[in-house]
Amino acid sequence: MTRIGRLTTALRWAVFGGIALVLLSGPAVGQGPGAAFCESDMAETVRNAFSVIQFGGPLIGGFLALGATVSMPIIRRSDLKKELKEMRTQGVVWGIIVAPLATVIIQFIMNNVVAGGTSCAF
Repeated sequence: MTRIGRLTTALRWAVFGGIALVLLSGPAVGQGPGAAFCESDMAETVRNAFSVIQFGGPLIGGFLALGATVSMPIIRRSDLKKELKEMRTQGVVWGIIVAPLATVIIQFIMNNVVAGGTSCAF
């Protein structure tokens, strides 16, 4: 089979799979428990996890980055300074960038994938 033939076959299967996914998920999306899900323990657990990620991630990451930055002029050893620079970078990346982004991604999943999540306004 030629390269174009394989590409055409793969494209056909992708389109067929997309159509099947839309047709099969349509009725499931319409059947959500609605407000009953918002009152469940699972919804409360998700809200608590959001709070921990939203506020704890930047707080801990900012604390580590600030601590590493402040302590760097005091340290004389170059290998320890290198570790502090890495700690500062990781604190900024994980605490200030990844944690808020993870919260947005989880909110998107809860609102658009979980049945009944839209009525809870996560």
